[in-house]
Amino acid sequence: MAIYADTAWAKVNLALHVRRRRPDGYHDIETLFAFAEDGDRLTATPADRLTLNVTGPFAAALDGDGDDNLVLRAARALADACGIAAGAALTLDKRLPVASGIGGGSADAAAALRLLARLWGVSVPPDLAITIGADVPACLASVTARGEGRGERLQDLGDGLAGRPMLLVNPGVAVSTGQVFARWDGVDRGALGAGDPLQAAVAGRNDLELPARAIAPEIDAVLNALAAQPGAGLVRMSGSGATCLALFESAAARDAADAAIGGLRPDWWRLATSLR
Repeated sequence: MAIYADTAWAKVNLALHVRRRRPDGYHDIETLFAFAEDGDRLTATPADRLTLNVTGPFAAALDGDGDDNLVLRAARALADACGIAAGAALTLDKRLPVASGIGGGSADAAAALRLLARLWGVSVPPDLAITIGADVPACLASVTARGEGRGERLQDLGDGLAGRPMLLVNPGVAVSTGQVFARWDGVDRGALGAGDPLQAAVAGRNDLELPARAIAPEIDAVLNALAAQPGAGLVRMSGSGATCLALFESAAARDAADAAIGGLRPDWWRLATSLR
C-alpha cells in the first residue's frame, strides 16, 4: 500500500508588526515568515474514512483535540471543497511543542493539504487555507515571505536566507495566541521595512513580545540566554511565543549555543536547525 509523507516545517516570524484591530475582530499584521528545515512529520495511506493517530514527544498535548485537530479540519475542508468521498489513515509525529509560536498546528494543517492533494489527485483551492487558520497560507507555501492582512497576502522573498543556522528555544510554557493578542495595547508602532529580509527583520520588532512576556515571564530568560551566545545575530520571539529564535553565521556557533543553553537549562526544549 502506498504511503504518502510530508513535513510540517516549523514557522518563525523574523519580525511581526501589528498595525490595527479590524472590525471583524482579526488584526492586520505585517510579518516576515521563514521556515526551519525541521518540523512535525505527517504520513497517510488510502482508507475509506478519515482517521488520525498522533505519536511523538508532544502527542499528549493534543489528546483533547479529537475531531477538532487542525489536521482533520484541513482534511475535511479539502475533501468537501473537491468533492472527495475517499478517506485517509493519517499519522502525525508531533515533534514541535504546542501553542509555542512556531506554527505547529497551522504547519500540520498545511502538510495535510499538500499530502492529501497528492493522495487524492486534486489541487488545493486558492482560498481554502485561510479558512482553516491565519498562518496556514504561509505554511502551505513554507517559503520565506512577507505576509500582510491576516498573514494571507504573501510576497515570496526568495531563498537568500536558506541554510542560515538557527536555534529555537522554548521554556516549556504554552501561550495562548488569543490571550496574547487580547493584551496588545493597540498602538501602531509603524510599518515593517521593505528590501533585504534580514535587514528588515533586524530593523523590525515583534509587537506581541511585550504582552507574551507579561503572560509568560520565562520568555525573558530565553531571550537573554540566546542574546548572550557568541555569534548570535537576530534574536527574537517568534509569533505569539513562547519560542524564541537566534540566527547564527555558522553551524558551529549555533551548535555551541545549543550545548551551552542545554547545559544551563536542560528542561528547555531546543531545536538546532537551519532556515529552508
